[in-house]
Amino acid sequence: MDKSVVAFAPGRVELLGNHTDYNEGVALAAAIHLGVTVHAEKIQADVIEVSSETNGRTASAPLKNLQRLEAEPWANYPVGVVRILREAGFGIGGLRLRVSSSLPPGSGLSSSAALEVATAVAALELFGLNIEPMTLARLCQRAENEFVGVRCGLLDQASSIFGKEDEVILLDFRAITARTVPLAHDVALLLVDPRVPHQLSGGEYNERRSQCHAAAVALGVKALRDVSSQAVLDASLDPLIRDRALHITGENERVLAGVAALENGQMQKFGELMFQSHQSSSRNFANSTSSLDALVEIARETQGVLGARLTGGGFGGATIWLVEKDKVEQILTSVSEAYRQRTGAACTTLVTKASQGARLIRRNSG
Repeated sequence: MDKSVVAFAPGRVELLGNHTDYNEGVALAAAIHLGVTVHAEKIQADVIEVSSETNGRTASAPLKNLQRLEAEPWANYPVGVVRILREAGFGIGGLRLRVSSSLPPGSGLSSSAALEVATAVAALELFGLNIEPMTLARLCQRAENEFVGVRCGLLDQASSIFGKEDEVILLDFRAITARTVPLAHDVALLLVDPRVPHQLSGGEYNERRSQCHAAAVALGVKALRDVSSQAVLDASLDPLIRDRALHITGENERVLAGVAALENGQMQKFGELMFQSHQSSSRNFANSTSSLDALVEIARETQGVLGARLTGGGFGGATIWLVEKDKVEQILTSVSEAYRQRTGAACTTLVTKASQGARLIRRNSG
């Protein structure tokens, strides 16, 4: 039998630093305990075969001509990764991939990046290839940018790779570095999802990206990383462009304050920064929704909740709450009821924690 491997890559929650990645800024994220598992085996044929347990579909693409699969868009993530790795000089041959995910769909936990990273980790292992972790993150990002066509930044792929148990990842998208900062042991992360799925291929993400670029041009800087919130307020900018810029500069400032809070064990302060971040998403960046706003308002009123905000690109998805670990059960009970009373709808809750990044689960030599 051909050699086979099983690789796992986690989803992520972004704790602070919303849309800062493509603005050369900074962000704080955590890998979570759920993610995407890829069972991979070498095959003799020069094709990539992909099947998904999640949607029950299969797809294949010839190695010699890996093009976008219009009929099976979900398969473009693994196929794109193989194409980009091959273009980068990694000799990856025929593969059969079986994909499964424990991430709730549409929650904004970055299942696409987890699928890319798990595919790459499995393929590189099967063909005995080594790659530096940040280079791997950037190649997976390229697959999503160039092959899938979503102009995502590096946050999701890097978070999936650099995750560490009970630690938060500080990502610097100009220096292209990652380091981890310990998270206090008496807190938990709670994912509260209003179950309104988000669609990131939609135009809003690329539109925000263009608006941020326009702000940087108007301010005469390479990226919004290079200006402070005060400088944005002092400049005469178009009001919409100013709001977009203020979100990014404010997020960069909140991330640095957040790192200091984590290093000093000030979880109350960190939580307050999360609330401020959400307010900026809602007001300045307009990437929140009424469902997400309702959940963050409930979080503010719930005892034991230190902070809450939307997580990920926005326009749907879920909220991430920083909560006191010993109050998790009470919070879980009260949240669903409060949300139902306020909106008439149901939300789902999931307790998670900062977890280990992408890894091999199993190797079988044959």
